[in-house]
Amino acid sequence: MITANPPFARYLPSSPMTQVWGLAVTGGGTQKVAAGEPYPPPGHPADHGFTWDEGRVLGAMQLVLILDGKGRFESRDFPHREVSRGDVFVLPPRRWHRYRPAEATGWEELWIELEGPVVDRLISSGQLEPAARVIPCRRPTELERVMREIHAKLSWIKASSNDAERGALGLQALAMIVGESTPGRAHSDQATWVQEAEQRMAADLRHAPRAETLARELGVSYSHFRREFRRVTGMAPHRYLARLRLDRARRMLGSSGVGLDQLADRLGYSSAFHLSAAFKQEFGVSPRTWRALAARETDVE
Repeated sequence: MITANPPFARYLPSSPMTQVWGLAVTGGGTQKVAAGEPYPPPGHPADHGFTWDEGRVLGAMQLVLILDGKGRFESRDFPHREVSRGDVFVLPPRRWHRYRPAEATGWEELWIELEGPVVDRLISSGQLEPAARVIPCRRPTELERVMREIHAKLSWIKASSNDAERGALGLQALAMIVGESTPGRAHSDQATWVQEAEQRMAADLRHAPRAETLARELGVSYSHFRREFRRVTGMAPHRYLARLRLDRARRMLGSSGVGLDQLADRLGYSSAFHLSAAFKQEFGVSPRTWRALAARETDVE
């Protein structure tokens, strides 16, 4: 574990540029609470402080990493839960929760606060659960490093509410949480066979296997395959394959002189007509127009 820094907390207002970049880190801090000390300690803004009896509801997403010690967490979604070193509190906006360290041990915590449309999109798409909950972090040292980099930027005396680099670090931390927060079967197992399915689809676009075949060969039910594939990739299997083919078509149209009939055959389309129709629906222009535009961009005067 990285050596603990002195207690620190800072909160900044959200910037209009948050909507442009998608995510901003508007706060963060760290504190070590000794055994028997009151919690939470004073010094936080009124909309962030809370008592155990009342709990709280935040207007933004918070991630809280427990660096050491033990304690207790509760929310509307998950009743009493004992927590310890390496656990992360995932606190989406507008979800009641409360937590505190054990009197016998105290704890050390590290947190960041995130705002922006990325958070809402992750929740609405099912990538991030809307529940306030605790997850065990498989990479606590890495997450701690990212959080401390964020704190270093927040602690700068001229830190701005609009800091794209700080937001990028926040997105990195959030991505780590999304990758570890799936209940039930281990997410790493699901990610492994989804990645295998992606590789098999991309290996031969002309004869790409059907989703039913992939599910059978990977040893999962078809319904589970479709659900988890969509959760991990953001697309249904058939939509993912279609996008693979069209992305490949776009690259080849811009970098080679292959004809549409030959390109359609390579990518598994029954005809150039079907390729053209799918391409125009996806990108808004026909393959011929796309090729002409690409050629114009690469012309050297």
